[in-house]
Amino acid sequence: MQTDSQTKVKIVNADPSAMGLFGLAIVTLVASSQKLGITDGLSYAIPWAIFLGAFAQLFACIQDSKRNNTFGTTAFGAYAFFWFAMAANWMIKMGVFGSTLAEQADGKQLGFAFAGYLVFTLFMTIGAIEANKVLLIIFILIDFLFLGLTFDAFGVAPHIFHTIAAYAEMAIGIVSLYGTGASVLNAHFGYAFLPIGKPSGIFKPKA
Repeated sequence: MQTDSQTKVKIVNADPSAMGLFGLAIVTLVASSQKLGITDGLSYAIPWAIFLGAFAQLFACIQDSKRNNTFGTTAFGAYAFFWFAMAANWMIKMGVFGSTLAEQADGKQLGFAFAGYLVFTLFMTIGAIEANKVLLIIFILIDFLFLGLTFDAFGVAPHIFHTIAAYAEMAIGIVSLYGTGASVLNAHFGYAFLPIGKPSGIFKPKA
């Protein structure tokens, strides 16, 4: 008599948050250095936007999808495509795709995109309240970044809002580097080697 046997295999994927946060950290550090006037031009910002801001976060997005993490998948995916778009926008501005595109570029169109990302980030900030304190700080800073970028693109007090965006972006890079280290070392050592703060328990009961 033949009996059928079934073998269940559980595939466990590592948490990709460290890689996604690292990509975010590096691209925001480079981009903010240009906004603050510490560095000049966007030529070297473009590859970091594509490979760290975009591809690293896209990798994290795909891996979080495998882990059934809707929040991480959406956040990393949305910001990955933001950096793909920003790299293309910078190349258009620099005339890489020809003078016609560069001459017809209207910065206010970026304003609408930034405004959309601001609304999106506000929603994600609510979600981050129930993640951890480090992630919540990062999303609050991203709120200020898109607030500054939006008003700057629309020409509303451009100097003030450009400065807000620049400092918020630099802070995002610094806090994201800490988040990267915490994600790696906490998982590696198996305990909270670097504290990231517990969920606030406002919308979900505290564990």
